[in-house]
Amino acid sequence: MWTVIYIAPTAKMAENIKKRLTEEGFLVKIRPVNLSKQQYEILVPSGELEEVQEVFNSIIRP
Repeated sequence: MWTVIYIAPTAKMAENIKKRLTEEGFLVKIRPVNLSKQQYEILVPSGELEEVQEVFNSIIRP
């Protein structure tokens, strides 16, 4: 099961977050929220949610 951890406002930001989380060893998916709005969901496996959130917070708020 995949869980949305963030909705990125741009494809570039979504790809950057995916890259950083993947470098930390997490599985990450990106999917568009709505084609008329350029927003992208960042999804991770539910079982890794707590670990991902710690790393994600350090990426978003350095």
